[in-house]
Amino acid sequence: MTMHDPLDCWPRAIIHVDMNAFFASVEQRDFPELRGKPVAVTNGVQGTTIITCSYEARAFGVHTGMRLKEARTLCADVIQRPARPKVYAHISTAIMTALYDISPDVEVYSVDEAFLDVTHCQSLHGTPEQMGRMVADKVRAASGLPCSVGVSGDKSTAKFAANLVKPNGLSVIPPWETRARLENEPATVLSGVGEGIAAFLAAHGAHTCGDVARLPVSVLARRFGNLGRHIWLMCQGEDPDKVETDVAAPKSLGHGKVAPPATRDKDVLLTYFLHMSEKVGARLRRHGLVAQRFFIGLRTAHGWIGGTFSLANTDNDGHAIYQLCSDMMENIWRAEPAFQMQVTALTPQPGAGGQQDFFSGMHDRQQTLNRVMDQVNRRYGEFALAPARLLNRSTMPNVIAPSWKPVGHRQSIE
Repeated sequence: MTMHDPLDCWPRAIIHVDMNAFFASVEQRDFPELRGKPVAVTNGVQGTTIITCSYEARAFGVHTGMRLKEARTLCADVIQRPARPKVYAHISTAIMTALYDISPDVEVYSVDEAFLDVTHCQSLHGTPEQMGRMVADKVRAASGLPCSVGVSGDKSTAKFAANLVKPNGLSVIPPWETRARLENEPATVLSGVGEGIAAFLAAHGAHTCGDVARLPVSVLARRFGNLGRHIWLMCQGEDPDKVETDVAAPKSLGHGKVAPPATRDKDVLLTYFLHMSEKVGARLRRHGLVAQRFFIGLRTAHGWIGGTFSLANTDNDGHAIYQLCSDMMENIWRAEPAFQMQVTALTPQPGAGGQQDFFSGMHDRQQTLNRVMDQVNRRYGEFALAPARLLNRSTMPNVIAPSWKPVGHRQSIE
């Protein structure tokens, strides 16, 4: 076995930075009375599901995705805080901007995670471990918040390393040690290996990363294609994925809403659909996008009803989108109790002229109304000007999308 001098340059060096309970940490930073307390952040004051919680709450078994009511049975003193997405996005942007001081190759993975390729920065900043410490220092200086940092020779192992010590940890796994380090770890510790894939692997006697590495790659490739080959390499610490610095165009853009339990009231459901249609239309216009195909759906006790509906032409007008929702309700819904609804623009694309003023499918009068409405709402707040029916709209607090980015069309709060 070749011995490696720790001062030697790594052939590939990747850093993963993960903010610790990001939203809850921001609340504790900004409100000193919350420090050291169990905090649960929800979408809005009336939110019932926890989107993140502090480590003090986690100590009681509270976790993301748990209902607040259940959390209070585990921790009676848990403090609910409504999310402040604009604040979190602002802080995230400052953090991501600071990371460019270390490397130009930064992939914003989500609002609270990023990858850095520092392979070519070793002669400038020192060892990958030293750069890992620099990342933690940069994050704290930009935000006043702690983070966990993982350093390794590939993305999946770096992400695994960042999860080893939380909160406020630094874990380094040199690339020549990754295979041995992963050998006895469950394959599910690697990002992307979910329950379904794990069940398939277990059926072939593979439970640990080492087990998977010893399987013929063809076993995974026949079942999962390129994903199977990728998992096989990940389990050996040889994830080939590059740090992606380009922001891909969105494949969809939409809004969902959890309805009051077992809702049969058509007027209520149509009001919700109008609310979501207007939000989708406004976001499309804000980013100069249009779409022709939309998913319109209602979730019932027997699953989703609805499907894909198309406009005559590409459009970004909320009223036109709502008409598709109304048609779905008229032709498909049979008064089944509804629990959730969704409006999603499929394969949005850039429209002509940036603001989509001249594409077919929108009348001049509606274009003008949308322009005025957007200008008023940008100045005075979302839905300061809106269709009259939305005076009775449901609470739908804005959230940060999982694919949020600090620049471009993904720099938006939904």
